[in-house]
Amino acid sequence: MICSMTGYAVKTRDLEHGTLQLELKSVNSRYLDFHFRVAEDLRALEIPLRELLAARINRGKVECRLSFNAAAARADQLKINGELLATLKSLNERVRGEMPEAMSLSVNETLRWPGMFGEQNVDFAALSPEVMALARDALVDFTATRGREGDKLAETIIDRVNAMRDIVRRVAPRIPEAQAIYTEKLRQRLTEALGGASDDRVLQEVAVFATRIDVAEELARLTTHLDEVERVLKQGGACGKRLDFLMQELNREANTLGSKSAITEVSQASMELKLLIEQMREQIQNLE
Repeated sequence: MICSMTGYAVKTRDLEHGTLQLELKSVNSRYLDFHFRVAEDLRALEIPLRELLAARINRGKVECRLSFNAAAARADQLKINGELLATLKSLNERVRGEMPEAMSLSVNETLRWPGMFGEQNVDFAALSPEVMALARDALVDFTATRGREGDKLAETIIDRVNAMRDIVRRVAPRIPEAQAIYTEKLRQRLTEALGGASDDRVLQEVAVFATRIDVAEELARLTTHLDEVERVLKQGGACGKRLDFLMQELNREANTLGSKSAITEVSQASMELKLLIEQMREQIQNLE
């Protein structure tokens, strides 16, 4: 499977004392780069989470958010923390004694005070199996989204490969005839310019120039590189770096094709090839 570096997934799991939520999202990056946003009570799970994700993800900037939302207690379960209430009352009276102008704590502020209704007894260490199971579920959806995006990118790249093959097939048959006509014109000009020079000297100069404008080797290498692009895509897996290297090789051949061009058709083909290569490179930058 070909995977894009762009993906998203979110999973939740309801537990006795609250709800776990794990969110994964990623964008393209040259390397594998993790960013964790983990609730403080679950911070100890960051390392096993990192190991789990790294075993399945090869490249990309990945953000992982893990949170736990405690369940609200029912009204009949609410019990005011008497010790805390007494402490607040004492502190309130002391502050008012020192600062008569200060306002007393309101009922709303008192009831909202952290711990006023006691702390729910949540054993966060025991949540590790639940968190890891949730992460594995999220990874399934996350990988699927990256796979669907990767398939679309691969289809687009193959379309560009086929377009490049069409250009090569269109230009290749024209090159021998065009080069023969061009070299004959050159021979005539050299004969006129050199005057008394021997035919061997003229033929030698023509042969040297004909070698310089022969692009058969570049067209052959272009085809070979295109075959390799298709092979890599068919093989699947993490292939972004390999394909990026092939784009460099294709671009080198297209540039050489343009520099050795002796006819308009080859120059035009070189520009069309470079445009398609650049389009493919943009797609490949998103592949894992």
